[in-house]
Amino acid sequence: MRNKALHGLLGVAIALLIGAIIMLVQGYQPILTYKALFDYSLFGYYPLATTLKNSVPLILTGLSASIAFASGVVNLGQPGQLVMGALFATVGGLYLDLPLPFSVGALLLLAMLGGMLWSAVAAVMRYAFNMSEFIVTLMLNMIADFFTYWAITYPFMDRTAYSPMTPQIHPNMWLGEIGGFNLNVFIMLAAFAVSLFVFYRWKAGYEWRISGQNSLFARIGGCAIRHNYLAVMLFTGALAGIAGGLVVMSGPHRFIKGLGANYAWDGVMIAVVANNDLIATLFYGLFFATLQTGALGMELVTAVPSEFIMILQALMVLVIVAGREYINLLLERLTARRQAKEHAI
Repeated sequence: MRNKALHGLLGVAIALLIGAIIMLVQGYQPILTYKALFDYSLFGYYPLATTLKNSVPLILTGLSASIAFASGVVNLGQPGQLVMGALFATVGGLYLDLPLPFSVGALLLLAMLGGMLWSAVAAVMRYAFNMSEFIVTLMLNMIADFFTYWAITYPFMDRTAYSPMTPQIHPNMWLGEIGGFNLNVFIMLAAFAVSLFVFYRWKAGYEWRISGQNSLFARIGGCAIRHNYLAVMLFTGALAGIAGGLVVMSGPHRFIKGLGANYAWDGVMIAVVANNDLIATLFYGLFFATLQTGALGMELVTAVPSEFIMILQALMVLVIVAGREYINLLLERLTARRQAKEHAI
């Protein structure tokens, strides 16, 4: 665990250093730029609250991808599952009339259902036709995009709007704030805690992890491979669906075109950087949200284009993933040398 933390910190530091060199070559001031970036994302009550709110879809889709990959399931359908969860939550918010204690829970269940149904399609295709979920989930992402565009353009469109979008959901189903922090942050933390328990403390999670490490050993050991595959697909689809529902419920309170943005693909990238570790996924999700939230403030103060953050994120992925084995080997050698010196003394 300690080596993983050192590896992550070292990778982030190297990426920031390379980013600073790029800025120097372009005539910008790296120290001032990074100061503005973190001032507008971390240092202050409102910037921190905004960063935490923005981290929610990144972390949830990252958890979805991490659990799937670590279980040997190549579920790349988080973008489609997110928008389907958002659509289910939106439709529920338009037509359900529930008192406040039940309204939020109902929409969260609908969001989970939307994500689970979309991931279940890939599972059925795997069972019925032995089709790889890698291909099917990728194809389903595009179908989900077109389906949701159709839904917000025709049956659920706000006729008073100038572009495709639904009306706003009922105000009872909007997520408010506690102490300036949006409730979606607390729901995300609850989902993270459940995921942590299921994956690391529950029997099902143990079987998922064993199947991901060695499916043959898991099968010989008596693990229900087919059952676990379906469970992983449904569980990870539910996480992505919740992410979509929370995006709607925390604002803009309606389904608008492009609602999914790059949340889910960034979540997949975070899972890869975190090497499918759930705790690392949480921290990398927070860090990526920090970069994305501070981008506009950075551009405002230093004139460094906000698109530079995309370069910085790509650098982190390359440095951390490509250098993972080398850095681990380097850390092991340094530890061995330190221990040898201590024994010599």
